[in-house]
Amino acid sequence: MTLNCKGQLISLEQPRVMGVLNITPDSFYDGGRYQQPAEVLKQAEKMLIEGATFIDVGAYSSRPGADHVPEAEELSRILPIIDLLLKEFPEVLLSIDTFRSNVARECIAAGAALINDISGGSLDGQMISTMGNLKVPYIIMHMRGTPQTMNGLTDYKDLMESVMLYFSEKIALAREAGVIDLILDPGFGFAKTLEQNYELLKNLNLMLHLDYPILVGVSRKSMIYKLLEQGPEEALNGTTALHMYSLTKGAKILRVHDVKEAMECMRLYQQLSE
Repeated sequence: MTLNCKGQLISLEQPRVMGVLNITPDSFYDGGRYQQPAEVLKQAEKMLIEGATFIDVGAYSSRPGADHVPEAEELSRILPIIDLLLKEFPEVLLSIDTFRSNVARECIAAGAALINDISGGSLDGQMISTMGNLKVPYIIMHMRGTPQTMNGLTDYKDLMESVMLYFSEKIALAREAGVIDLILDPGFGFAKTLEQNYELLKNLNLMLHLDYPILVGVSRKSMIYKLLEQGPEEALNGTTALHMYSLTKGAKILRVHDVKEAMECMRLYQQLSE
């Protein structure tokens, strides 16, 4: 498996780490931490030194119940950050966390390498066709509703059947639109109860039958800290445990807040896999 990122073929033969860089004021774990250019550059440099292949930049918080952000504000937040990062780190592969086709188009034109869409095209009817035109890797996530409504949409007759059907339909649409590189994100914490998150993780290997790389984003999420009766600040150990489990189930990309610890987990997994 490879991804074509700005003409560079990124092999997924060995799993990769995607570092999270939220520039929103209200993200569940690091909201408000990276608002100034110096803070953004320091965190990006730290993640790259520690081994991140990608840096995922988000300007619209997708935590449950997050405030809606107008498109113009999302663009005004994110475009200067892309410019800032690429000037300092010209080779960085930036993933843009957005569900809006116009934001995706503008960000790719500004030098980003891939798009991470929490809605898989469901919140913008032009997104999938736009991704087909842009010819960049496209991460599609499973979610119901919006960040504002998803917590009330957890009634599944069969969770895994619903998730697999969702991805089968999205893959067909993406192929028809000309999308070449797809990554599948099962959407932990999005329209799923705590128990459903663990059901999904236990059955993650079923998604391998779809024959696309799987991205797992469980870093410091409530499925960890609520079960352990902690807060997100204390959830690193639980995150690492689930990262190792995800790798054994076939995950190829880990989307994380803590790159160093994820890379250590990856090295141990690779040693065990030899």
